[in-house]
Formats: sequence, structure tokens, C-alpha cells
Amino acid sequence: MRTTRAARLLVFAGSLVLASAFRLALQQEQPADASALSDVALQPLATGLGPITSIANAGDGRLFVTLQTGKIVIFSGGQVQSTPFLDLASVISCCVERGLLGLAFHPQYATNRFFFVDYTNTAGNTVIARYQRSADGSRTAEPGSGVILLTIAQPFANHNGGQLQFGPDGYLYIGMGDGGSANDPLCNAQRDDTLLGKLLRIDVNQNVDTPPFYGIPPSNPFAAPGAPLDEIWAKGLRNPWRFSFDRVTGDLFIADVGQSAREEIDFQPRSSAGGENYGWKSMEGTLCGGGGSAGCPVGVLPCNSPAFKAPLYEYGHVGSGNCTATVIGGYVYRGTAFPDLAGIYFYGDYCFGWLFGNGQRLTPLVPQLTTFGEDASGELYLGTEDGRLFRLVSSAVPTPTPTPTATRTVPRPTPALALRAQPTPRVVTRPPV
Repeated sequence: MRTTRAARLLVFAGSLVLASAFRLALQQEQPADASALSDVALQPLATGLGPITSIANAGDGRLFVTLQTGKIVIFSGGQVQSTPFLDLASVISCCVERGLLGLAFHPQYATNRFFFVDYTNTAGNTVIARYQRSADGSRTAEPGSGVILLTIAQPFANHNGGQLQFGPDGYLYIGMGDGGSANDPLCNAQRDDTLLGKLLRIDVNQNVDTPPFYGIPPSNPFAAPGAPLDEIWAKGLRNPWRFSFDRVTGDLFIADVGQSAREEIDFQPRSSAGGENYGWKSMEGTLCGGGGSAGCPVGVLPCNSPAFKAPLYEYGHVGSGNCTATVIGGYVYRGTAFPDLAGIYFYGDYCFGWLFGNGQRLTPLVPQLTTFGEDASGELYLGTEDGRLFRLVSSAVPTPTPTPTATRTVPRPTPALALRAQPTPRVVTRPPV
């Protein structure tokens, strides 16, 4: 997010500029032809929800929709249920880039009833907390069951990250922004003495009943006796607002929001042992970062160091103003309803409402796009800041289209952003390494 968007919910901007023409060579199926992408469409499911920050599933037929203002609501049976799954409005600070930002269900949720949330507390700091579904059969969460795993101080109000995902290894991954302001003035993303600007990995099956309610996977790259920050899995991130794992290959895709020049999708193969450095703030995509090495300790790697891992996709900013590009990471499609889409990584852009599949701009527009989600079957969903929920479909395969369900309207500021004329984006792609 950017400090110039102080009146917006989430700051994740991006428009796309060509710099080369590599064919994507992911270790997964590719669409048979371009027509598969030309048939992509969006099926509206609900409106009026309030600002959506996360969409998750608990391994059943329901969707759990996280709202920035503090509630988790359930979409089931074609409509949003009237009773929230959990209401955390009293413990969070909201809004702009703060609020209830992430949700992930434990892989054994059906038996242990555990789920995890990421929010900014009333002091503006990041909290990772665990809650439990009620045991009384009500299918809602128990508000008093919450325990805090991590509280991470935030020096500024923006760049809070917020994504939680369980990886194929069963560990919980946490996206942390660089702490905010602009150009990472404290050089947090490159420092090893802070959790800011990092991707974290923890084992929530250790210390289940005693603080800190998690442990450190022994294979974490910085794990060592007495190491104070061995939660770190990867570094050099500005604001990894959304990231996801391919449920078939286990590969990781990280959408890192840029400063003023580039938006990027970073790639980590399933075989990675961690420890990647994605370059910020020395790099912004494949460009040298505009902040140079200001605020960095001696020994921080310089621009263009071969130790930095280059993005899989990157794109440049368009025009001027408060929203010139903001990448919103999505998922690799692994559903069964639309086989022609198998293996395509979908992502988008908040500022222009663009939707992309494997780097190709698609026809649908999704103004104020804030997040993607995946149901238990691998079908994909999109949420927006103005409270709309969509399902990604293919117009080549007819699907029933229910009447959009107006559920309720959460009071919020009138958006200041109006979509401008849409320039044609062009994307740089690189083979994953």
C-alpha cells in the first residue's frame, strides 16, 4: 500500500509494462489454447457486504468472507448468512490499510476446530491469533476462545501484509509488510532483526495449549538455538498482501505490492528450502529501488545483486495520481468445473480492476478488486472493497447464475477512485528459477 492513498482501504496498485517476452514455463499444466482465457467470466454472488479482505474455506461447501471492519461472514446456500461466524470489531483498528485482514483454517479444522486470523489491534500493531469454532453445534466461532500467537509492532499505519495460508507442509505462512511509510525508511525488508518485510513460517501444532501457542519448524532457514527471529522463511518483501500455494504442485506465488514503478509476482517452487531474498528495498521488481540503501545497515546487498530472486511477473505503473497500479495476488485454478482453465494462475489489479491469467489480460473488469479465494473444490472467487463477491467461471461452459444477494451495507467512506480510461497492459514473464 502507499501512503498517498490514505483514504483508501487497501493500497495495492499496478498497471503492466512489457520489458521482455519469455514464455511462462511453470511446472504444471498449461491451457490448451488462448480461447480458454478468452472465455473467462465472472458470476456475481452477493453485494453490499462491506470491504472484503479475505475469502477462505473450511473444507466443506461454505465460503468464509472476511470483512475489514471486523466480521467473518458465511456464504452458503447461495446467500450470506445473517449470523456472523465471528465478530472482532471491538479488538481491531480500522480502516485504510488496517483492520481484519486474513483468515486460515487449520488443516484438521473438522476435528480440532481451530482457525487463525490476522488483524491490526487497537494500537495499530499486527496480531496473529487463534480461535476455535464453538463445540455446541451452532457452527459459529467462540469469541472467548482467542489466544494470541504473535504481536508485531508496526512503525507506520500502512504495509501490514495480512495473508495467512497453510502450506503443503502443514505449516502456517504469514505475510508481513515492511512496516510502512515509503521506500522502507528503516530498511526492514532487508534486516534480519525484524519480522517486517518477511514471509514467516510457524508450526501451530507445537505448544497448542501453552504460550506462545506455536513452535518453529526445524527446517526454517534461520532456525538455530537461541535465534530470536527464526520464524522468518523469506525476506525482501514490501507488502505481500496476497499469496497462495498451488494445491497440486505446492508452488508458492507471492504478489508483492510495489512503490511507484513496478508490481511483481514472486515465485517459490515447492522444493525450496526457504531463505529467498526478493530484493526490496534494494530492488523494485527488476529495477533498482528508488530509496537506495538509506536506513540500511552495513552489508545489505546492493541493487542487482545476483543473490536476489527476480520476479516471475512484473509490470509497470501507468499515469499519475493516488492509484497507478496495485497487484492483487490470486490462485492457480485447480477446480473441476472448467477443465480448460487448469494450471492458470489468476491475479488482478486493484486500481484498474484488471484480471490476468498467466500474465495475459482478460476481458472482465473487477473495479476495487481486493482479494481472491478458493473453495474446497478449487473453484476461485473474487472480492472487492465495495463488498461484491464473484465466482470465476468460463462462458464456454454454461453455469446457473443466481440473482445477486443484497445482504447488508456497511457504512464506509465514498470511494475517491474512479476508473480511468484503460490502457492496454503488457506483462514481463520469466521462467521460474
